[in-house]
Amino acid sequence: MKEFWIYTLLRLALFLGSLGIVIGIWFLVDDHVPILLAVIIAFLMSGVGSYFLLNHPREALARRVETRAEAMTAKIDEMKSKEDAD
Repeated sequence: MKEFWIYTLLRLALFLGSLGIVIGIWFLVDDHVPILLAVIIAFLMSGVGSYFLLNHPREALARRVETRAEAMTAKIDEMKSKEDAD
C-alpha cells in the first residue's frame, strides 16, 4: 500500500505547512496565537488545498484500492464456485 503512505504523508505535510503559514501570518498581526483556532484554520486550508494539489496521489490510491477490491471479489467468487461444486 505504497500509495496509501504517500498520500497520507503528503496530507500531513500539507497540513503542517498550512499550520506554519497560519501561525506565521498570525504572529505578524498579533503577538498571541490561539493554537486551537490556528489548527482549525490550517485543517480547513489543507483540506481545500489537498482537493486541488493532491489529485494525482488520491487517484493512484483509489486505483490501488479498486484493484485490490476486484481481486478480493474474484477470490470470493472462486471460493463460492468451489463450494457449490462440492
